[in-house]
Amino acid sequence: MTDSTPRTPQHKPRPMVDLLVSILLPSVILMKFSGDEDLGAPLALIVALAFPIGWGLFELLRYRKFNFIAVLGVVSVMLTGGIGLFELDPQWLAIKEAAVPGLIGIAVLISTRTRYPLIRTLLYNDTVLNVARVQERLEERGQVSVFEGRLSRATYFLAGTFFFSSVMNYLVAKWIVTSPAGTSAFNEELGRMTLVSYPMIALPTMVMMVLIMLYLWKTIHGLTGLKMEDIVAQKAG
Repeated sequence: MTDSTPRTPQHKPRPMVDLLVSILLPSVILMKFSGDEDLGAPLALIVALAFPIGWGLFELLRYRKFNFIAVLGVVSVMLTGGIGLFELDPQWLAIKEAAVPGLIGIAVLISTRTRYPLIRTLLYNDTVLNVARVQERLEERGQVSVFEGRLSRATYFLAGTFFFSSVMNYLVAKWIVTSPAGTSAFNEELGRMTLVSYPMIALPTMVMMVLIMLYLWKTIHGLTGLKMEDIVAQKAG
């Protein structure tokens, strides 16, 4: 008897699509089509922000999995649109840019006091690592408490990456976006900020994430003796 229940598609990372939809297309629209002879500042802002908002909502609905950071990303883009459309002081853009990663960093720290630290959601989970195998070996060797301590340390490292992003976001926004909201100049600066943010903020943050992941792998290997192929989650064939 076959199971006719529709299965939720498994999410597969598509970094190039994410980069195109969330950064490149919006940036080009904001910088090249915000003039009065083209789309105009308000419409160009709406069209540009529709790409990351639409893509984020599509991912959430298609894979039917609540993702705190993905939701926060959609909210962040909508707030950016609100600042532009309601012509608020550009200072609010810098505050918003700093607030989003800052809130994630605070959430990571607060989660250390709960039963579900966010590092388990972001890095130490079944989609990245063979958690069941690791836990079994830790229990066999009596290393569970030692590992939990090092996982807590990795959590503080993780929070630090978000606080770094928060500070850098604020500085980049203050440096680049100086024109009044609702103008074509504001849109162009917003597009330029989006492009600059990737090499200046996103790439260093990704490097720090990789270093944290390497720290976790080294910790797990040292405490369990498992090889890399035993630690990394195996994809279903």
